[in-house]
Amino acid sequence: MATMQIHFFSRCLRREVPFTALLPVDSPVHPNQEDPSVRPLKALYLLNGYSGTHTDWLHFSRIRELADRYRIAVFMPSGENHFYVDDEDRGALYGEYVGEELVDFTRKLFPLSAAREDTFIGGLSMGGYGAIRNGFRYASRFGRIIALSSALIPYKIANMEPGFKDEIADYGYYRSVFGDLTRLLGSDKDPEAIVRRLIENGEELPGLYMACGTEDFLLDVNRRFHDFLEKERIGHAYRESAGAHTWDFWNETIADGLKWALGEPPADRIAD
Repeated sequence: MATMQIHFFSRCLRREVPFTALLPVDSPVHPNQEDPSVRPLKALYLLNGYSGTHTDWLHFSRIRELADRYRIAVFMPSGENHFYVDDEDRGALYGEYVGEELVDFTRKLFPLSAAREDTFIGGLSMGGYGAIRNGFRYASRFGRIIALSSALIPYKIANMEPGFKDEIADYGYYRSVFGDLTRLLGSDKDPEAIVRRLIENGEELPGLYMACGTEDFLLDVNRRFHDFLEKERIGHAYRESAGAHTWDFWNETIADGLKWALGEPPADRIAD
């Protein structure tokens, strides 16, 4: 397993940016066994949470072990507390960066499959929202979405007024990230609206695995999005089990979600 820290100039963010990469390209080849390096790799673009960095998954999770076990490349960019959405006013297009630019750049650099069904996006908390938003926003790129303890906060912050403050941040921060909060619902930062547009246009939706702990402060918004998908009869895997907003829970569910993305049934498949 090769571990790399890479910097490159992003046209979407207008500056040099870092990301962490895991590449299972240096495994030993045994006699009479096909060299796995001749096959294009599946890829997972894995997003960190609020106040985290592109090294969080590498330092705090078992993703290196899982990447090695399943021979999947993993790329971990930094969300920089911007929820992986585009800031047109600043010219910082975080959504386009993870949904298009990073995918294109890594495909040029490494032996990755270009097939949609071999390309996944995932994340936790802020990164779970980013995975859902951009997985559906760039549905032609991603075949699977793994969303853990997702911070689906448009439900909570839409139409908020100055002075609002919650567990994550305050009105000024949300206004700077999501723009006019009175227009948030129905915009391209609203996952429900993105999904509805895909359905209206007859486009194929990526598969979705969601997981949230029963002691997580984001359980209500995860249930709400799950209920929306149920109402729209959109097949997805939903896991709700004991756990809080912690790496213990994310380590368990990233393993389950990755198995699901690769074609194995998840531990608790509630919605189909």
